Amino acid sequence: MEPSAETAGEEDQRPKPLFPLFPISSKPSSSEASQWLSNPSFTLDPSSFPTAPAPIPPDSDDDDSTADAPVAPAPPSYDLVASSPSPSSSEQADARRLKRDDKRRRRKKRTRDREKEDDGTSRKSRVRAWAGSETKMAKDYYFDSHGDRDNLVYGSLYKMDVARYSLYYYSDYSTSKHILLYGWRPGYSSMDVDIDLDVLDSKSRAGGRYCSVKYAAMERHKSFKRVKIIRKKAPLVSPGEFIPLVELQDLPENVCSVAKGEVVESWEDEVLRRTREFNKMSREFPHDEKVWLDFAEFQDKIASTQPQKAARLQMLEKKISILEKAVELNPENEDLLLSLLKSYQARDSTDSLMNRWEKALMQHYDSCRLWKEFLLLRQGEFSRFKVSDMRRAYANAIQALSSACTKLCRQGSLNPISQPSDPALVQVELGLVDIFISLCRFEWQTGHHELATGLFQAEMEFSLFSPSLSVSSHSKLRLFEHFWNSNGARIGEDGAVGWSTWLQKEEENRQNIVMVESTEEADVGGWTGWHEPSKIEASKEPENSIEHGVGEEEAEDNHDTENIPLKDDIGTLLKNLGINVDAEPRSEIRDAKTWNRWSMEELSRDCEQWLPVREHSGEDGKSRCPHSGDNLDEEAEEQLSRVILFEDVKEYLFSLSSKEARFSLVSQFINFYGGKISRWTCTNNPSWIEKLLSLETLPDSAFEGTQLSEMSNRTGCSSYINLAVLLGGKNDLSRKSSVMLFLRNAILLCLNIFPRNYILEESVLAAEEIVMTKMDSSTASVNPSRGLAKSLLKNDRQDLLLCGIYAQSEASFGNIDLARKIFDMALSAAEGLPLDFQENIPILYFWYAKMELAKSTWSSSDPCTQRVIHVLSCLGSNTKYTPFKSQTLGFQILKARQGFKEQIKCLRSTWARGDVKEHSIALVCSACLLEILTTGFSAGVQVIEEAFSLSLPERRSRSLELEFLWVYYIGILQKHLKQLKFSRVWENIQHGLQLYPNNPEMLDIMVEISYFSTVPNKVRLVFDEYIERKPSVILCLFALSYELARSGSKHRIHGIFERALANDKLQKSVLLWRCYLAYESDIACDPDAAKRIFFRAIHSCPWSKRLWLDGFQKLSTILTAKELSDLHEVMQDKELNLRTDIYEILLQDEIEL
Repeated sequence: MEPSAETAGEEDQRPKPLFPLFPISSKPSSSEASQWLSNPSFTLDPSSFPTAPAPIPPDSDDDDSTADAPVAPAPPSYDLVASSPSPSSSEQADARRLKRDDKRRRRKKRTRDREKEDDGTSRKSRVRAWAGSETKMAKDYYFDSHGDRDNLVYGSLYKMDVARYSLYYYSDYSTSKHILLYGWRPGYSSMDVDIDLDVLDSKSRAGGRYCSVKYAAMERHKSFKRVKIIRKKAPLVSPGEFIPLVELQDLPENVCSVAKGEVVESWEDEVLRRTREFNKMSREFPHDEKVWLDFAEFQDKIASTQPQKAARLQMLEKKISILEKAVELNPENEDLLLSLLKSYQARDSTDSLMNRWEKALMQHYDSCRLWKEFLLLRQGEFSRFKVSDMRRAYANAIQALSSACTKLCRQGSLNPISQPSDPALVQVELGLVDIFISLCRFEWQTGHHELATGLFQAEMEFSLFSPSLSVSSHSKLRLFEHFWNSNGARIGEDGAVGWSTWLQKEEENRQNIVMVESTEEADVGGWTGWHEPSKIEASKEPENSIEHGVGEEEAEDNHDTENIPLKDDIGTLLKNLGINVDAEPRSEIRDAKTWNRWSMEELSRDCEQWLPVREHSGEDGKSRCPHSGDNLDEEAEEQLSRVILFEDVKEYLFSLSSKEARFSLVSQFINFYGGKISRWTCTNNPSWIEKLLSLETLPDSAFEGTQLSEMSNRTGCSSYINLAVLLGGKNDLSRKSSVMLFLRNAILLCLNIFPRNYILEESVLAAEEIVMTKMDSSTASVNPSRGLAKSLLKNDRQDLLLCGIYAQSEASFGNIDLARKIFDMALSAAEGLPLDFQENIPILYFWYAKMELAKSTWSSSDPCTQRVIHVLSCLGSNTKYTPFKSQTLGFQILKARQGFKEQIKCLRSTWARGDVKEHSIALVCSACLLEILTTGFSAGVQVIEEAFSLSLPERRSRSLELEFLWVYYIGILQKHLKQLKFSRVWENIQHGLQLYPNNPEMLDIMVEISYFSTVPNKVRLVFDEYIERKPSVILCLFALSYELARSGSKHRIHGIFERALANDKLQKSVLLWRCYLAYESDIACDPDAAKRIFFRAIHSCPWSKRLWLDGFQKLSTILTAKELSDLHEVMQDKELNLRTDIYEILLQDEIEL
């Protein structure tokens, strides 16, 4: 049927689009409709593609392309219009309105044309058409030189720029499932439809899309239920020439398996359910502490979701009520009581909290753990901190625990010397020693070095060298007071023999004097006249002088001093020195550099003055009491403050009965003064963790051999920074030699209490080496400790382990032949010793093998390796040792391997009971070395793995010996890293860190192999995980050292510091604060941040004098002289020991001028 003329005319008058997408007809046929809906990409035949690449068409010279392109419209032409008279004002307004309407009309027309040109596929420029559109392109293909702008994660959050998606096979789902998955969200029907957001109303637009407050609040809403999607893993398709398409009938079933889900309860439902469960479990198991602690922890989880402070306080009150009920049912449980007291800390004021702590400590006075937590809390309270108050608190703790030890001894009716100790008594005494060490470290860090040293001397004399007399504690204190006030040398000083030996000599001298006097009275009878009291008579009544009242002596002293006229008034002396007394305090200190010089002088004096001054020691060798009426000069008055009287130490003295506690005291004493000593306890032990927490300097003996103590650069990075260098750790040789001399004398005396203890013998030889090196450093190949070692061996020739230590000392100085002779002599003589002395022979064999392996290349042809095989074969076969002469035969090696297997099998029963000795560890390590050298690396490693499995898992983390075995195992893996997959070594290191996260050797090995074998982020993830789960000082130090060695990001380093110092316990670490302050001031060069960190540090650790002095040194250019002066006054108010007066620095300036 032909269209009518009118219809044709109307169609001609319609505006034709610039790019016609569809044929303009009133009723398109069905074939035409299906034709434009079909996509050519689905019907394209791949065989039609040419095999050869098509030539690149020219850009603009193609005639066909120009012919097909639409003709550009001709430029518009304009005709001149004759001028007309100026219109009126109303006509001008109409013209302007018409002009605006015309502009608006043209702008809308351009917008419509642009939308038609874009085909509705994108709102961005330079995108003309998409695949599937009917827009005719100028070319069949083109080169994309700018990239797809719509493929950059959609470029924006605008909805029409995001690719449309729909759920596969939606028709197969029921409406209920769809509502369950998606329909719970309000506004779904209006917000999730695929329409342009611009056409929505203002209310819908205000709702936003992804980042709006409305939807964020909905996501956090606790009343909504979530859906947990359970997805089955599809079987992997084997690689082939092509990936087959899945049949359509199979897809719905697979899709349904993916979308199967279960409705998870809402947060409110979970709170109700878990509260109901906890209530039921607490009723059924009222004495299970884990139930109560989990219940209290769940309250913290609820409080973390509450935005209002009142709601959080309400949950805190609920938590406290739960813990109070738990403590009422379990009054002896320390974990519940500590959790309750920490909850009180979040609610109560400081005074109320201290009252609660004191009440709890009165009920549990024998709890070392409670006392430690209380002292740490009290020490960190800046507003209440004073040195005298802390001393009183430490005295209360020591006296309470000492009385608990006495009570346990009385209940057990045990002789503390001859009979074994009760395990409960051992634990209390070990805790008492830890608290005493904390007291000494506190006194040292507050600047009272002499008092810390005096406390060590007094306690070691009182507990280790106590005379074997059955006297009361009061009588024992009176006897010790007599010793302390006498001229007798104390432990560590030259000529010290111990309290008991000194008392015996005093008693012998007294008896000799009595015998001489009695013989003189027998020879001469009658009255002989008046005579002057002799010196002997004056010296024979030391005991009576103890009983005299102190008041009479003070009255006599005051009477003598009253008659001494003062030559000059103090004010007159200051005026003569040019110091105006009437001026405001420190008004003349206008330069901050003066305070910097004062801090340097104070630090120097701290390093030099650490040993107590004896009250009766004078330069002329005569006994002189500073309390006499003699005129004392200024220097003598300063020395008075360094005299430690008996009244200063008597409140902190206690007796020790167990051997474990005594050895712990000696070991921590050596470690306190920087002596070399093997680790005396497992790194998971609380005493080790507390020791790390109390550190304030690096390097420390705890990190010996690791990157924290070495100044060398292992990484090869040019910008390597060491933490010890960052803190300004410089070894003062003069102080080091004097301290080592003090340690040498003390350890030699302690060897009388612990004979044949190779740990102490190793320490005394290391101290002797430093002392003799300071005195004579001319010969580098001569062992400085050789003389002392020979002297000790001369006194005890059956001490085999001392021979091994002496041999290793000689080998360290290059005297390998002499070391071999010493080992051969000791092993040859071991057969004739008693069985008790032969128990430690495997340790000697293992030391010999380690010394030889240090010089060898681990190859079978190396003479050192052959010597090692010979030594280990003698140990394994249990035959008499003979010095090495030739290569070991095969049957001897086979016999030794079989012997090792039988000996290790015998250890199964003892290790299962937890009785792991050091000689058994040496035996396992020796068997491992023999297997590596003769059979192969895998067989040697298997020996340690099988031996480690002999012990129970719960006992591995508490055993010092098993910790040494695991570290040795990791060292073997590191040595043979090239023969293994890195993943195996890394897995064993991770397993070791789970057992011993505070072990410095383990962390050092992990960091060292990571420099060459893994990416940095892998190590960082490990550090972050353990700092989050088990935060400790040593983990943070190694993480910081790793970042500084690799020039890590400052944001990463800041994050490590802040995460560590956010912990309640690590916040009390002086070492971490000092590292943070040094980093900000010296590396980051941020003075404002350094100032903030300094004030945070002294608020958390007000007792550390070294931390205060760091602020004076590093912030002297930031803080004003007035601020530094105020800090100095605060240090005095906190009773820190200041040895230098600021006026001394001012006088030096005056003298220089």
